[in-house]
Amino acid sequence: MKKTMLLNAQLSRCIASVGHTESLTICDAGLPIPLSVERIDLALTAGVPSFLQTLNVVTNEMYVERVVIAEEIKEKNPEILTALLTQLQQLESHQGNQIQVEFVSHETFKKFTLESKAIVRTGECSPYANVILYSGVPF
Repeated sequence: MKKTMLLNAQLSRCIASVGHTESLTICDAGLPIPLSVERIDLALTAGVPSFLQTLNVVTNEMYVERVVIAEEIKEKNPEILTALLTQLQQLESHQGNQIQVEFVSHETFKKFTLESKAIVRTGECSPYANVILYSGVPF
């Protein structure tokens, strides 16, 4: 059995296969997932697992250099945004790099998800709790 936090085999395999500049999306329960992108559906019930729990586990396994977030989160879900940015600051400190944060419209965000290696669906039921993580290299 693995010693790290992440036990989900499908998600673990996906993170291991993400190359430099490739992306992985973590989303709330409502984001439309294109048929052309691998779906890793972790949602069990409303709020389980949460967006932030999932982000924490994924970023413990994945080196992140850039993120994309929907602009609408600033107005519609400031609590999640604050927590997300705090987690990213902690990740920067842990990784020893600066993570570029880009805000785009929700429509543009959905288009960007088409390029993700996979989309991880959580049980989060709050608006715009979505992020696209772009892989960096730890060297």
